[in-house]
Amino acid sequence: QVQLVESGGGLVQAGGSLRLSCAASGPIVSIAKMGWYRQAPGEQRELVASITSGSTNYADFVKGRFTISRDNAKNTVYLQMNSLKPEDTAVYYCTAVIASPSLRNYWGQGTQVTVSS
Repeated sequence: QVQLVESGGGLVQAGGSLRLSCAASGPIVSIAKMGWYRQAPGEQRELVASITSGSTNYADFVKGRFTISRDNAKNTVYLQMNSLKPEDTAVYYCTAVIASPSLRNYWGQGTQVTVSS
């Protein structure tokens, strides 16, 4: 079974940085898209950033602060988060559109990011 495993979350002070990683494993034929969503307590899950072979996409609230990248050889996507704010506090979920062999959307279990004031 295809699995996504996130790492890199934790507690950081406002203005600090964290780097999240997400590795896909299992019977992967190809990966069409990878990305990150986040969900704060009592809030809806929202898109943070996504990446394909040719482009990146960012939510307005992270532009200029976060950078998404990937390592195709490792089936891994990263999210470099700089200038973190308390409102960035949320569970961050990795997602990917993967052929295995049929295209499906997969989700990781999430990693907690907490930004203190």
